Amino acid sequence: MLEKLGAIVKFITKYFSLWIILGVVAAYFNPESFKPLAQYVPYCIMAVMLSMGLTVSVDDFKLILTRPKDVFWGIVLRYMIMPFIAFGLTKVLDLPPVLAAGLILVGCCPSGVASNVMTFLAKGDTALSITVSTINTIIAPFITPFMFVFLVGTIVPVDANKILIDILKIVLIPVFLGAVIRAYASDFVDKIMPIVPIVSVIAIFITTSSGFALSAGSLAQVALIAFVAVAIHNILGLTTGYWAARAVGMPHFKGKAICFEIGMENGGLAMALALAHLAPLAFIPAAIFNLIHNLTGPLLANYWREKEEKRELALEDGKSAVQS
Repeated sequence: MLEKLGAIVKFITKYFSLWIILGVVAAYFNPESFKPLAQYVPYCIMAVMLSMGLTVSVDDFKLILTRPKDVFWGIVLRYMIMPFIAFGLTKVLDLPPVLAAGLILVGCCPSGVASNVMTFLAKGDTALSITVSTINTIIAPFITPFMFVFLVGTIVPVDANKILIDILKIVLIPVFLGAVIRAYASDFVDKIMPIVPIVSVIAIFITTSSGFALSAGSLAQVALIAFVAVAIHNILGLTTGYWAARAVGMPHFKGKAICFEIGMENGGLAMALALAHLAPLAFIPAAIFNLIHNLTGPLLANYWREKEEKRELALEDGKSAVQS
């Protein structure tokens, strides 16, 4: 039974971006049907964080002891690059205050689980990616609210304490609960893991479609500039993340991991926080980012993977030529 469900889940997750786009289109043209879903957004993100917690193990933290320098730079670069790129873009593009707040919020959120998958596909340092994203998620409640208030406080009024409490409830508690379940019921978790990804698909579908429904009335006026800002933010994040990692002495293998850790955000968390603490329009940058990084991430990962496979093939051909 679980195998059949796993196959169905695999099919659904394969076309993740398609379902999200269909949901956005439907919400834009029929917003009233999707608006009520907004009340479930915090619970959706909690479910995603719980599923992330189910994958956490003690091994994820071993790199702190064995490779502290790599982990340190992964954390520092994560919270230094994207927030300030977002802030700079709001000034250069002269974004409306609400959109500016939404973009900065995206930059201040931790990396998403998708960064681990992209690092694996790109044949990067997956262990480093998992460790950095796990730690960044755990410390997010203590960094994201205050970083956000520091950068956006002069643009729109926000309450750091309320955001802190929300992130604790939405992120830290579910991740901790998932890790506990993993520790005490690992056999059960292993059995259900093939069907767990459906949780993220449903959660992001509900979050994205309801957010677009709430902002449908004014979306057309800001869609173009929001898309441009988010696309630049994502591309600069991926690019700067990679070269910053190389600048601090990391090889290409590790640079790929840091690239995805910095360029791929937890868009779901940003969407939930935007809906809870900002005007509905502030949700748009997070929603667009969620779509864009699920396009640019796989494209870059596949490029690096193909390049790596060609290099490995060339090495094998060279060995064969020498032996013959």
